[in-house]
Amino acid sequence: MRLDGKTAVVTGAASGMGATEAELFAREGAHVFVCDIQESPGRELAERIASNGGRATFQRLDVAQDDSWAELVTSIESAGEGLHVLVNNAGIIVRDGLMAMTMADWDGILSVNLNGPMLGMRACAPLMRDSGGGSIVNIGSLSGMMGHPVAAYAASKWGLRGLSKSAALELADWRVRVNMIHPGLVHTPLIAGTAAYDAMRSMTPLDRAARPDEVAAVALFLASDDSSFLTGVDVPVDGGFEAVSAYRRVWQDLRERS
Repeated sequence: MRLDGKTAVVTGAASGMGATEAELFAREGAHVFVCDIQESPGRELAERIASNGGRATFQRLDVAQDDSWAELVTSIESAGEGLHVLVNNAGIIVRDGLMAMTMADWDGILSVNLNGPMLGMRACAPLMRDSGGGSIVNIGSLSGMMGHPVAAYAASKWGLRGLSKSAALELADWRVRVNMIHPGLVHTPLIAGTAAYDAMRSMTPLDRAARPDEVAAVALFLASDDSSFLTGVDVPVDGGFEAVSAYRRVWQDLRERS
């Protein structure tokens, strides 16, 4: 029960990794605010958590809208339990490069992936301060750690990486920690079995994709007091892809030739 007595916000929680994080946090004792623009699956998740003995409240949240964050903060204040954890998980992608993307796609991706976490941290950090401190976990991507062909997505995640470090500096006096997770290939129905999935898996030193619960476990570690002396760090959850995948491919080629 590493989050016992704490309140946590998870954005983009209606599906995917966000849903896995929300369920895990609830099992660890948190009252989880399940936040998403998708109302039906979000409410279903909150009800499922409650039916399993956890505590969850669904809150419709458009992360790109300041007013929507203000409504969430009002709901949290009404619950009277403070706020201790914020996971900025919501994100979108349009798979176009620099020359093919439209300005609408560029603006849309940055509004969710970069503006969203910025607005969330500004809205939630004062409440976390008043609750005695807390932890912010921003979900990035390997595209924010290395070169990536999807220009707007990469720009949003590199930007979020810099924003997270700035926030870690500024919010330390409030006892609010800010860290970032960078998932690599994660096994989800959307990508499993595709050519991109197989290519990334073949280059991952651990030779498989991460399970969503493996990413959620790292989010739990960063959200909990187990990581109480960590702030401003990047944590790749990628099976070694960013660190050693290129030399792994070279090593494999050399062995095949020998």
